[in-house]
Amino acid sequence: MPEILLYVGVVIGVLMLFRTYVNGARCKSKEKLHGKTVIVTGSNTGIGRVTAVDLARRGARVILACRNQTRGQAAASVVQRESGSKNVVYMELDLASLKSVRSFAENFLKTERRLDILINNAGVYMQGITEDGFGLMFGVNHLGHFLLTNLLLDRLKECAPSRIVTVSSYLHNHGNLDFDTLRTHKEFGVGESLWDVFRIYSHSKLCNVLFTHELAKRLQGTHVTCYSLHPGAVNSDLARNLNKMSRRLLKGIAALFFKDVEAGAQTTLHCAVQEGIEGLSGRYFSNCAVQKVKAKAQDDAVAKKLWEVSETLSGLT
Repeated sequence: MPEILLYVGVVIGVLMLFRTYVNGARCKSKEKLHGKTVIVTGSNTGIGRVTAVDLARRGARVILACRNQTRGQAAASVVQRESGSKNVVYMELDLASLKSVRSFAENFLKTERRLDILINNAGVYMQGITEDGFGLMFGVNHLGHFLLTNLLLDRLKECAPSRIVTVSSYLHNHGNLDFDTLRTHKEFGVGESLWDVFRIYSHSKLCNVLFTHELAKRLQGTHVTCYSLHPGAVNSDLARNLNKMSRRLLKGIAALFFKDVEAGAQTTLHCAVQEGIEGLSGRYFSNCAVQKVKAKAQDDAVAKKLWEVSETLSGLT
């Protein structure tokens, strides 16, 4: 019996150490945000909601920008309860609709005096078409956030120093931007297979990194800084739209090898509040530290072209 107990203890200890390793670094900043306002898109669940709770605890006024009113209002109640702050509100935002993005921005600018941190967190991993006819992953993961950010830039500049944080993914390394395909299909890829969906998602995440790269150039001298990041492989509900068999397969793997949602929010929080990273504007972070990226993720010409194409598609020009 003693040997069995010892064996069980060792196994539990090893698993706990492994989970600590998997969960990675934590945001160390104790920065308070009293008097500041933050928007977190897609914050009714997952790392978005955890991010909102942390920022509300720091004293910020937190806007939960979500598509579904029922879920968004329920999430606001959860964030209020878990943070101990009543200064948390829901505002409707459907990133799959450019009309909704414009409506949200107009409503926000009319009703809120400040914007200090914008966190472009929302994302989808599934095929579909947006209200405006774009591929769903391109439309939600990139184009909707591109338009939202630009519509709110003046307010961010007025409240500087301020920050823009965009949640990307390590999978951006598998992305490539074929503008001819975008012109033809209103998406950077086509197909319905698991591999097709994986590649198209990766393309959208490369858009996030290139968008941030170009945005930093355009924000020089404004005291508005921006960052993209990989949150880690997170055991969240991003995969909720996969088929049942894929979800079951992923569930067992995720329980052991993926971060929990609190750990997954740490790099977002680091980019949002960590002191002293202003000189790293435009860079890509993972595990609460700046990371090198491949040449294609910092290609000035491609980043500029993506910006100009996105301006046209979103109706900014």
